[in-house]
Amino acid sequence: MAACPAPALHSDGHAHRGKTHISHTVRQRDLTETDCCGSLHPLCHRPHHAHKPCGHECLPPGGAPPPVVCGIHPPRGDKTLPAGDVIMKACVIGAGIGGLSTAALLLKEGWAVEVYESERVPGGRALSSEVDDGYKNLLKKFRISVVASEPAMEHIPEVAEGYTVDLGFHLIGGGKRGACVRLLRELGIDIPFAGSRLGLIDREVSYPIVNAADKMAMLPRIMQLLFTRKSKIEEMKRMSVEQLIEKYGRGKLTLLLELFPRLITTVNDLSRISAGEMLFAQRELMGGDPVIYPYGGLKNISQSLVEYISRHGGEMHLGRKVGKVLIEEGRAIGVKVGRSEREYDAVIATMPVQHLFTVADEQEFPGEWVEYVRNLQPTGSVVSYHALSELNGRLLNKSFVFIERDADFEGGAVVGMIDFKMNHLTGMAPPGKYLIQSYAICTPDEAKNRSKREELVGIIEKHVADLMPANRRNLEWNIHAAIWHLDGVAKTIDCMKPDVATPVNRLYLAGDCVNSKGVGINCAADSARLVVDAIQH
Repeated sequence: MAACPAPALHSDGHAHRGKTHISHTVRQRDLTETDCCGSLHPLCHRPHHAHKPCGHECLPPGGAPPPVVCGIHPPRGDKTLPAGDVIMKACVIGAGIGGLSTAALLLKEGWAVEVYESERVPGGRALSSEVDDGYKNLLKKFRISVVASEPAMEHIPEVAEGYTVDLGFHLIGGGKRGACVRLLRELGIDIPFAGSRLGLIDREVSYPIVNAADKMAMLPRIMQLLFTRKSKIEEMKRMSVEQLIEKYGRGKLTLLLELFPRLITTVNDLSRISAGEMLFAQRELMGGDPVIYPYGGLKNISQSLVEYISRHGGEMHLGRKVGKVLIEEGRAIGVKVGRSEREYDAVIATMPVQHLFTVADEQEFPGEWVEYVRNLQPTGSVVSYHALSELNGRLLNKSFVFIERDADFEGGAVVGMIDFKMNHLTGMAPPGKYLIQSYAICTPDEAKNRSKREELVGIIEKHVADLMPANRRNLEWNIHAAIWHLDGVAKTIDCMKPDVATPVNRLYLAGDCVNSKGVGINCAADSARLVVDAIQH
């Protein structure tokens, strides 16, 4: 019995570091008749698996079936291939946290990786920006609308020199237990974070929300919920948090169940939030600071990942937009950038999943999956920044949750946060200055509704004043903006996030749109792990 013949190797202008690139399945026009096997191992048609030699004798020229060869999949290459390094190539579309994290992990696994980003700076929807003349145009690109500002928006750059803000609100949950920090640690990236517990603005201001006496009173019930076996949590995914409160809510525990599920999912309506998903997410984050923020802002995370990618041989193409994902016979084979077509062994798309079909022909996907993706709903919010010349030292680097009850919004209440970690000490403001970042959760439709978003601005201002009655005296400027695509997909009972693997082979999704752990930055970072697992298995 002859071993499967050596695959036909080909190189192109993207040959990486002198190593040879081999496709999972080399297309017919790349081979001669003697390159093929008469029969194929069934895994040859399943690029998500490591291929094996077919084990059949090679047929002589003439009468042979269409030539297709067996390939390999890293990191477990087939030893029957020719000696020498064989490297697989991946294309990542988008340089947000999800895309950069995926690129870094693939490089760590021995892949060659190229990242394409239409913007000239990395970061995606977690991008950090100076508040300059181009800031308003940047907001428009990311579906963010200014609701109000002091002074008028055209004068903000004059008074905001030296400040840096993020697109949206991006505190990171779970501290060292969160997916983002775990990923950075795995890559050997050391970034300092400011961390804190959470305070509460309700009928009165308290910090932290839960004191020692509360913990002792709630401990038995909390342990029962958090350490429920996984099979039970799976069953509870069909139970809403509203039902969970009716069953288990007592005293302070009721308040926590009103607050944290909303923060974890960025959804106000407790009847739409899965109790099982909430408990699983909360259990994953036990033991860390509830919320952290990186010194230097979110751009510090993006820049550190870009440096890792460049240091390990990856290629960054900033200001280069992918026009099309090339798909043949149910497989993603590459991308088109400008007039150039480039072949890859895997393509990872990180734009909001609802926009996937702007680069991939929807005719290549099952109709029901296309309909499912088109109907996925994102989350929304109103985000505010207040720049201050002075700040009470007791508030520095702390974070507070607020709840506006009996509000005319979906879910009957509005939950949000006010955070004091953006300041001159963390590198986000000029010397001696401070930034407050705040947000109020809403639906995308509420974020688009003029009267609703103005009402949310009023709610934020009310709770900022609860913390700082003298805020107006120290205010230098503020911006309130409505976002109707805060998180890629709302994680609710009636809106399940998609898996990272799409129905098209070798085309994957990454970012905060997929069914990974946590929300926002953590969700995007954890998606990288899922993508690498899916590609390798």
